[in-house]
Amino acid sequence: MRKILALISIALLSTGLWAQLDRSTPPKAGPAPIINIGESHQFTLKNGLKVIVVEDHKFPLITYSLNLNIDPVDEGNATGYVQLVGDMMRAGTANRTKDQIDEEADFIGATFRPNAKGIYARSLSRHSSTLLSLITDVLFNPVFPEDELSKLKIQMEGSIQANKNEPSAIANNIASALLYGNDPYGAIVTEESLANITVEHFKQYHDKYFRPNKAYLVIVGDITVKEAKKQAEKYFGKWKSAAVPEFKKADFPQYEGNLVAVANRDGANQSTVFVTHTVDLKPGHPDEIKVSVMNTILGGGSFSARLFRNLREEKAFTYGAYSNLSSDERIGRFRANTQVRTSVTDSAVHEILYEMKRIQDEPVSQEDLDLIKNMLTGNFSRSLEDPQTVARFALNIARYNLPEDYYRTYLEKLAAVTIEDVQEMARKYLKPENCVIIAVGEADKIAGPLSAYAADGKVKRYDYYGKEVQGLQPVSGITAEDVINTYIEALGGKEKLDAIKSWTQTGSTTVQGMEIGILNVQTAKNQVLVEMSMRGQVISKQVYNGSRGKISSPMGEQELEGQLLETMKEASYLFPELLYFTQGYKTELAGAEIIDGQRCYKLEVTKPSGTEVIVYFKSGDGLKLKEISSSEVGGTSTSTYKAWKEVDGVLFPVLINQVSGPQSLDMQINEIKINDNPGDELFAI
Repeated sequence: MRKILALISIALLSTGLWAQLDRSTPPKAGPAPIINIGESHQFTLKNGLKVIVVEDHKFPLITYSLNLNIDPVDEGNATGYVQLVGDMMRAGTANRTKDQIDEEADFIGATFRPNAKGIYARSLSRHSSTLLSLITDVLFNPVFPEDELSKLKIQMEGSIQANKNEPSAIANNIASALLYGNDPYGAIVTEESLANITVEHFKQYHDKYFRPNKAYLVIVGDITVKEAKKQAEKYFGKWKSAAVPEFKKADFPQYEGNLVAVANRDGANQSTVFVTHTVDLKPGHPDEIKVSVMNTILGGGSFSARLFRNLREEKAFTYGAYSNLSSDERIGRFRANTQVRTSVTDSAVHEILYEMKRIQDEPVSQEDLDLIKNMLTGNFSRSLEDPQTVARFALNIARYNLPEDYYRTYLEKLAAVTIEDVQEMARKYLKPENCVIIAVGEADKIAGPLSAYAADGKVKRYDYYGKEVQGLQPVSGITAEDVINTYIEALGGKEKLDAIKSWTQTGSTTVQGMEIGILNVQTAKNQVLVEMSMRGQVISKQVYNGSRGKISSPMGEQELEGQLLETMKEASYLFPELLYFTQGYKTELAGAEIIDGQRCYKLEVTKPSGTEVIVYFKSGDGLKLKEISSSEVGGTSTSTYKAWKEVDGVLFPVLINQVSGPQSLDMQINEIKINDNPGDELFAI
């Protein structure tokens, strides 16, 4: 139950498991320095595999990077399997188990990362033959074991549940859905698509896409070109070429005027804001360098960027505001983003659009331009110290058919960017009057003010999956008391709940990769014991005897006071819903809403202490689905009840997910004992 999780949060907090230059005048841009880009060598095997070699003999290291140049894949009703391709390839081959692969890589100190579009591997050069043996075994002989897929599905579903409470993840999903529609770029992993993934998907993907005629092998490090040719022929020469499927469709959604979308997070005290749109900008386009300058001035990560100065320094809306404009072979993307307090969400949108329009309408200053050009020049020059950069440049030239001198003349082209160029790029690639505006936060508070920025004056609501949903709908003929009574009946009825005088629950959760055992004992006399242990050792113990509370750990003991004591007191009731209409609780039925695909009644509850809680009860079976609590001590936490179990005629939640800040944990209750009569001494202070 959620009150147990509230106590756990207190424990985790207590044990630490949750827990002179003058730049006022920028230097003037000088002449472009001479670029000395390291040498690369290229050759192609008979099967079509293109090999790029960059020699670097400073250190005895070698890197092999296999890159597939393939179109996006339409995953159909099994969206998500492409993300798992690399993990499944490393899960075992015809010659090695997963453990053997891991052990062999660890033994030589190698980095070894397969993925859906290739393999990255790095080790000491003297281990190159061992490393290549691993690479080619995983490349040619993966077996895609079913048991590993089951584990990966569980992990990915856990990520989905955690991301449902992550504002940036929600905003990204909505942006993908609205910008890309049914294109693979807009595909979103769901529980349903995850369930549809089979081993056959990986076999087919591997057979179709892992082909040498669509691949680049980049070798960087302590090796000669002659040695690289021998290795490439020996290990990759027999790799068979074949036609690879293509996906060129690009009918992305088009909007007339700004579209405003919001996603609701009850109890949120701030909003995550995206202002975004697609951009027709291909890698290597003559505008790309000039666009980079323009975007860096606008919001590209510099403290001097306009969005940062406006929203943080001048308005004090946020800690940071940024923009990014990326090129892509199919469709590029612009995005400005920030996080602001709820009350200034619409103001933040206004300022972002204002700065986008201002850089179009007003020429930038020479000082601002010189500052950014100097910064980009420094970044580029420093990047040349890494031989991996040389290899990346060579790969980009080959992959995108860029001019051979594209990077050699980069600084020359950067130095040539003018004030007029910046304004031209802003006018050409920014769309402040035709973009998608997304805000994730307290929807009922932010939707109204944001309607001023929608072309049609309407704000649409979306869920985590990027699907449009109805907002809060009024209900008639039902009261808050009706909802609570239905819930009590769903649990087993008031008579059976009143008959429970005590319980003992044991379970576990995982925090930062460590398994934590949980013991919760409670009585009808408002006595509580919550004990957490790890590897047989008690790491936290909370006790409440009905009036006093104490928490102890290996660090010492602390008597609870103030809000922590009130939280303990409110969590001490076995079934607090039985007291909602007799003990000073205030309840209001706000309406009905679709939550995780289920119609729910939304109750706003104010506890006697003043703590505000939002509770969603399913209209179908009447059970509690989600509870959102906000307090000055613990901030905002969300509990989702994912599974229930009947014990002596009463339903108890046995799988609960709790998200508090960046932390997400699942608590599994393994055993529940009712009326086991624990002695008062167990709760002694």
